[in-house]
Amino acid sequence: MFIATKGRNALKVMLDLAQHNDGSNIPLADISERVKESQKYLEATVSALSAAGLILSARGKLGGYKLARSADEYTVAEIITAAEGSLAPVSCLDGKCENACNCLTLPLWKELDEVIMNFLNSKTLADLLK
Repeated sequence: MFIATKGRNALKVMLDLAQHNDGSNIPLADISERVKESQKYLEATVSALSAAGLILSARGKLGGYKLARSADEYTVAEIITAAEGSLAPVSCLDGKCENACNCLTLPLWKELDEVIMNFLNSKTLADLLK
């Protein structure tokens, strides 16, 4: 399993929104400055998070982003998968493997995937803020 920059940035954005959650919208420029990533690069990140329903966005003078739920209701797994898609440790877990019925290693990869997802699902934004 490799968590790319997309997933790491999604987690950083969500943590920043949680840290500065006073009910108002937070401009992307402010988030960008605090997490030390370019605003242009973070646009794709917030777009994915918004499409997944994890954050709310607003345009205009008082526009920006804010969490859709409280920090303790977000798991690390859902945030990273919103940005990256599957976190499966091997591509054959996508169900398209022609050799799945004969593969002796497939149970190992399934078990590893379960361990990874259970761990990431057990951690919330609130946990990371402590």
